[in-house]
Amino acid sequence: MSSEILLAFAHPEKRAAAMSERDRISLRDHVREVEIGAYQAERGTTQSIRFNIVVEVRTAAETLADDVDKVLSYDTIADAIDAALAEERLNLLETLAERIAERILADPRAARAFIRIEKLDRGPYALGVEIVREAEAIRLAPLEPEPRPRLVFLHESALHDHKLSEYLDAWEALDEPLILCVGPVPRPSPHSAVRGAQRRIDLLSIEQNAWVLAGRDPRCVVVATRAEIDWALRQGQTTVWAPSKLVLDAADGPTPAPEHPRALMRWLGERLDAIELLEWDDAGVRPLPSA
Repeated sequence: MSSEILLAFAHPEKRAAAMSERDRISLRDHVREVEIGAYQAERGTTQSIRFNIVVEVRTAAETLADDVDKVLSYDTIADAIDAALAEERLNLLETLAERIAERILADPRAARAFIRIEKLDRGPYALGVEIVREAEAIRLAPLEPEPRPRLVFLHESALHDHKLSEYLDAWEALDEPLILCVGPVPRPSPHSAVRGAQRRIDLLSIEQNAWVLAGRDPRCVVVATRAEIDWALRQGQTTVWAPSKLVLDAADGPTPAPEHPRALMRWLGERLDAIELLEWDDAGVRPLPSA
């Protein structure tokens, strides 16, 4: 571990002798209950996570004139944690630390962030990660407006319609990204008395049909993660949504049940600010009815 990291989290008296020219603000021993982790045993339950964050600031103390508007607020650190936790369920502490750092260093007054995150419930010890990030290294170029997709729900009859390629040609000619959504396979799914297990079974049934659709036309690429979806939107690629990961990792409360796949598509459309929601069945293509 580098001496800089050790000093960043050390007692102020120990840091004083080796202090950089920058001032620092910190949030220490901030404990939250978080659902996080890659193991199945970590799903559906929370664990205690401790945050220790130190931020180097650009403004010298003598220029502040006791003006709260000139300083980097402690709330910036707390808000960065809240926003990163609310975005989605994560598997890795490393990912959580990166996202917190990006949010803190988006403030032009922040120069460098030292972030330590620890799991407290995995034994008689703390398991954690520590990262250091420089603002110049992660500052992003101005973001272009996110593409707004068109979402289409295909009923079972449309899934096997011989006009699928014609419709894909017509939708792609509109020059907006296209995401196709489907329902479960038309046969009884296995049944579990455990609600969480049944939810996964039903989501997997939808994903089976997603792969059926992918086999109908090579343009229909199955996507499961937000990163895959965002990349496909930027590339203008036609995709088929496999919902398990986004639905199970959602951090913003309950999502529609898998037995209501059109409501699931509406939920996805809201998250992506979709330009249009359509459905296609024996009667043809029409706007998806409002909830």
